[in-house]
Amino acid sequence: MVKFLLWLILLVLCWPLALLGLLLYPIVWLLLLPFRLLGITVNAVFDLLKAIITLPARVLSGGRK
Repeated sequence: MVKFLLWLILLVLCWPLALLGLLLYPIVWLLLLPFRLLGITVNAVFDLLKAIITLPARVLSGGRK
């Protein structure tokens, strides 16, 4: 909601820039998509490594919480 209100303010102050931002937003989103997917993959790998490293401690603790 805040982004929309900021865009409306920009539309009132400088409408060509607001329309340019509106048109370029999907293109920028598509260009940044591979970096988001890479971030998700790296995060998953680190979570897997953490689970592998802490597995012996969790097994020896007997599963008690």
